[in-house]
Formats: sequence, structure tokens, C-alpha cells
Amino acid sequence: MVRSLLLTPGPLTTTDTVKTAMMGDWCTWEEEYKKLTSGIRSRLVELAGGGDQYTAVLMQGSGTFSVEAAIGTFISKEDHVLIGVNGAYGRRIVEIAERLHIPYSTVTVDDTKALEVASFEEKLRADSSITHVMFVHSETTSGLLNPAQDICRIAKQFGKTTMVDAMSSFGGMDMSMGDWNMDVLVSSSNKCLQGVPGFGFVLANRALLKSRKGCAPSLSLDVYDQFETMENDGGKWRFTSPTHAVHAFSQALDELIEEGGIQVREARYRQNQETLISGMEALSFKTAVSKSIQSPFIVSFLYPDETFSFDDFYKVLKADGFVIYPGKLTDLQAFRIGIIGDIHVSDIHRLLESIKMYMTERGGLLV
Repeated sequence: MVRSLLLTPGPLTTTDTVKTAMMGDWCTWEEEYKKLTSGIRSRLVELAGGGDQYTAVLMQGSGTFSVEAAIGTFISKEDHVLIGVNGAYGRRIVEIAERLHIPYSTVTVDDTKALEVASFEEKLRADSSITHVMFVHSETTSGLLNPAQDICRIAKQFGKTTMVDAMSSFGGMDMSMGDWNMDVLVSSSNKCLQGVPGFGFVLANRALLKSRKGCAPSLSLDVYDQFETMENDGGKWRFTSPTHAVHAFSQALDELIEEGGIQVREARYRQNQETLISGMEALSFKTAVSKSIQSPFIVSFLYPDETFSFDDFYKVLKADGFVIYPGKLTDLQAFRIGIIGDIHVSDIHRLLESIKMYMTERGGLLV
């Protein structure tokens, strides 16, 4: 039987042991479960650079739930957020700000270009009303990496609160919130940390978070209230938590350490990426973004010609045990292949063989 692989940016392929960790039923208020939650919170802070300066708050729902919770908790209607936009997820931050009636302005570039630090500096210098800066680190629309450390550094020079959507990058590459001048970072259980869907988390400067009591316009998406309950009641969630996903995530964190930590995982992802791009180029595919800004998490490939059918391509690959993503680029015909999760270079080689067979049969490859 062919092993089915999710070559997507999350949900992603998980190990059998992570799946097995969900095989049980748990009560949310028992001490053992609350200790599990507290342990996860501490481990997330360690992965983000450690220290008492930061804390982690787990939030039910998808990653976007946590992004909206962070925006609503840390930014008010009296503030002004400068949002970096170069993909669908930057545009989603704008949409959330609009729904919450938060004043905003943008630094906007093409979906295949990285955000430029100079553009942020120009906006910050010209408009003193800006209080916050927020952007996506790894834009999974295209697979590019934005210069998070440099953008946050500039923002801090102007005294702004920095918020980073690191949904598809946290846990997959070394980053330190302190060294990178991040006040708030948002990510999810089912990305580079290789858990399953069910919750996201907000990592935040502890002093900043403690100043946000009563600020959120939502009950369920109030990061401060969730933080206060978890702090004061030993890891208790305010409302019913995804117990199975939490147990799976704890196992996934164990497996990150067993693998050798973030640096070793990043090296595996980068080997996957390099093997994939090299192999795809040999099969007449080109990447949508420059290799200099390409992330090791997901790659967008342009259609090889006008007759290429993504639907046909998708069906053939799925029959071979590979699930990929359609494109999200505004003006380019493209598709995306994720390289995170329990994916190894041997899997990439099998994928390339499947693609080679497809391209040969459709007459799009000279052999």
C-alpha cells in the first residue's frame, strides 16, 4: 500500500507515534492534563529563545483564530498598525484589522517579492501615529521568506510594538524573539512542530500581555484572559480544549528533541527543498520566487506551459500517494508543494519519479 503524504504547509504528514498519542480520551480539568499544557507552554518559550520575559498562550482553533486573537488583544481602535502585505496571509491580516475597525496602513509589494525594510522605515518616519508593525514571516502564498529580523529591528528603532505571523516558520528554523526584537509571535500546532490541527499559540512579551487586560473585543479570542486562567489555574484552558491535539503536540515536541532540535529539522527541510527544486527544474518547472528568498517550507512552481492542467496533475499525484496544494498567487498560474512534516529526501525522490512519469506521458518532457 502506497503511503499517502501531505505535501502541504499544514495540515501535514505526521509520524505514526504522533497519531498514536491521540488514541485516548481525557478530561480537561484533571491535574495531569493541566500539567501537560503547562509543560507545552514552557517548551514553546524555550524554542522561542527562552527567558522569563516571554510567555506562551495556547488558543483553540486554527492558526487564523490565534492571529485574530493576537490582533484584537494587542491592538486597539486607538492604535495604528502598519501591515506588510505580499501574499494572501498578509491580506488576511488587513481583513481582520478592517473587521475589528483598527486603523491601518500597508507596505505592499508583489506576491513574489520580499518586503523591503526601507519601505517600512519610510512609512514609520513619515507617520508618527503608527503604533504597531505586523507582517507574515513565511508567506505560504508563494513560499518566500520576509526579512523578519530586519523589519522588527527598524520598527523597534521607532519604538513600535512588533507582531509576527510565524505560522509556517516557527519550529522550522532558528529564531529568537529577543534577538529578533519580536514582541508577539503567532504560530500553530500543525506546522513545523509537526502536530495535528486543533490549536494555535501566541508567544508574547509577558509585561506587554499583562497590560492588555480587558482590551480584546472578543470573549473567546481574548489572549489575556486565556493567559490569566492558564497562569492562575496551573494550565487550565478557559473553554473546552482539543485534548487529542494537545497530547499529539506534546509527543511532537518530544520528537523534535529526539530529531536533534530545530537546527537539525531545518537542515532536513532545506535538503528536501534543494532536492525538490533541483529535480523539478530538470523536469521543466520553474520556481515562482527567487532562490535567495525561498523558504525551506513550501515551494511554488509555475505551470510549465499553457496546456498544463493542475486538476489532472493533482489527480495523478494523489493516486500515487502525494497530495499537493493549488496556487494562491494573484497573477501567476502556479501550484505549491510543501516540504515540512514527516517528509524526508527519499519521499522527495519518489515524488519526482511520479512527476517525471506524468510529464513524459503528457509529452512535456524530453527524455
